[in-house]
Amino acid sequence: MLLLPTIWEVSQNLSSQHYQQVPQTRRDQSFFVEFLLEQVSMATIKNLKIKTATCKRIIKELHSYEKEVEREAAKTADMKEKGADPYDLKQQENVLAESRMMVPDCHKRLESALADLKGALAELEESTQEKGQEFDDARSTITEIESFLKTTEE
Repeated sequence: MLLLPTIWEVSQNLSSQHYQQVPQTRRDQSFFVEFLLEQVSMATIKNLKIKTATCKRIIKELHSYEKEVEREAAKTADMKEKGADPYDLKQQENVLAESRMMVPDCHKRLESALADLKGALAELEESTQEKGQEFDDARSTITEIESFLKTTEE
């Protein structure tokens, strides 16, 4: 769920020069309201960027853990083949087990982040008429992750 900041929260974040200029006339008041709405819109686009970057980071982590599992499995097999010390072999198997546990965890976090990104994009598309690079980037990230998840399920 995307939470929009209240006008009061946005006005608290404004620089001191904007905040000290209290609108005196109706024209000034309408400008001030437009300015606040623009700040809220920028905040939601910023959230979209953050959610997109989160998805990209998690998919990178997932690839990294998958490579680590392959590397550690090869190392464990090599140690078994060479007849390594049982204690060292047991420690290596523990390392491999920990690496394997991280893959499903990353999948869950990726699915959660993907759902958040889809929700934020849908909500922002409903409320905003403008479309920009952030929207295209979010859509391409969603497509990439969905295709990745489909290939891993098969």
